[in-house]
Amino acid sequence: MPHLQGRVVSEVNYREGDGMMLKIPAGPCEIDLDAIDVTITWVEDGVHGATAIPRGDYDEHLASGVLVID
Repeated sequence: MPHLQGRVVSEVNYREGDGMMLKIPAGPCEIDLDAIDVTITWVEDGVHGATAIPRGDYDEHLASGVLVID
């Protein structure tokens, strides 16, 4: 699984289970690619966060420029 460094530069949202949409904070992140899902991890105020999003959503975020690879 490729491991990349990236940055969230605008609004990137995700859903935890069937819950409400949450926002990944702007700033640096780590990205782990899989054929189906992409795991994004970040740190905000000293707290580590992580989520898995569908590969299609990841591709859309890259294409729209809200998520960039460093």
